[in-house]
Amino acid sequence: MTAPQSLEDWLAHCERQHTKTIDMGLERVAAVWARLARGFTVPVITVAGTNGKGSTCAMLESIARQAGYRTGLYTSPHLVRFEERCRVNGEPLPAGALVPHFEAVDAVRGDTPLTWFEFTTLAILRALADTALDLVILEIGLGGRLDAVNVIDADCAVIATIDLDHMEYLGPDRESIGREKAHVMRPGRPAIVGDPHPPASLLAHGAAIGADLWLLGRDFNFSGDRQQWNWNGRRQRFSGLAYPALRGAVQLFNASGVLAAFEALRERLPVNAQAVRNGLAMVELAGRFQIVPGQPTLVLDVAHNAQSVATLALNLDSMGFYPRTHAVIGAMRDKAIAGFLPSMLPLVDSWHCTSLPTPRAASADELAGEVRQALADEAKRTSKPVRAVPIATHADPAGALRAALAAAEAADRIVIFGSFFTVGGVLKEGLPRLASAHAGAPDASR
Repeated sequence: MTAPQSLEDWLAHCERQHTKTIDMGLERVAAVWARLARGFTVPVITVAGTNGKGSTCAMLESIARQAGYRTGLYTSPHLVRFEERCRVNGEPLPAGALVPHFEAVDAVRGDTPLTWFEFTTLAILRALADTALDLVILEIGLGGRLDAVNVIDADCAVIATIDLDHMEYLGPDRESIGREKAHVMRPGRPAIVGDPHPPASLLAHGAAIGADLWLLGRDFNFSGDRQQWNWNGRRQRFSGLAYPALRGAVQLFNASGVLAAFEALRERLPVNAQAVRNGLAMVELAGRFQIVPGQPTLVLDVAHNAQSVATLALNLDSMGFYPRTHAVIGAMRDKAIAGFLPSMLPLVDSWHCTSLPTPRAASADELAGEVRQALADEAKRTSKPVRAVPIATHADPAGALRAALAAAEAADRIVIFGSFFTVGGVLKEGLPRLASAHAGAPDASR
């Protein structure tokens, strides 16, 4: 067989190296990482949690860069291109620069089977280890204890909010899930807990191993009004901060955890107030309550579990008046779709359900059935007739967006949510700039 040459070839090669998509365990990854003989001499921050990981990573990166540090970031999943997963100083590492690291992993793994995620994670870790950096930020993919990223002993762990997700792997409740995520902590090292109500299991594990627990409300906190906000840590304080550029009601929780991490690492990685202000003001992250102005307004959000969809609904409700809201939804079949739809029902006037290009995804017809059932359940709860809400099905997210646009007036809004695949599916050709045909303009321009 011809050896893979391009990044695309290597990604296809990785898919064939294990019989399972997910195979929980660190032994195989740890063995191959040891053979690669790599490590980090600069501070490493690991970021775990159910929701808020991407935003936390983006703010860590942005503030550190504004402080003059050279950053390396590993995040997952990607929206459009694999290279999004590995950034150096804010820019994706080119495909050609990643190829040698895939070759190196393949050369040392021998007969050790690696899943696609494990193989690609090791390649990116090696790429970051071979780059001159001042800070490395690593996002946990699933859980914590057995995630491939946890092979690295981080200098600081940040754990964002915890909710029900991936329960088939992590357990049936927040206590089980919190216990899994707690294992990113290390003895004697700072562990920043940004969840305002952390599971007892997470705190118990941190205490048992002697981690330096930083708890929201005890070791750091925030306050604010409509104009600005303030942050207090153990020894540091920042006052009169502008709100983060990332929109949404939960971003102050994420930003507070970020500032706690920088205080915890201040002796090795000092940042000043100006870096904090500039970093928060300039941070960008696609697909997290991303509002694209146009006619109609477009909202992109990868929310896909009950907590994140409830937050999306809250954020949508605070946007102001729109005559109608059109939803484009695509979701994985293994997600608790029935659990997160009720948050959106009061806000949505028409549904566009889309299939997604992965076997894990629910089909458009299945999603339409979930929406109809949710509307019926709503009617039963409220003792009212079932609302007559249009529900359409589509083969792909781009087609669903075109149909939603055709039905929308210029003053309406379209919200796309449910999965990274859903948002990524409408970003493949670039950021859409919408112009409603009802306003006498072309259907859409990019």
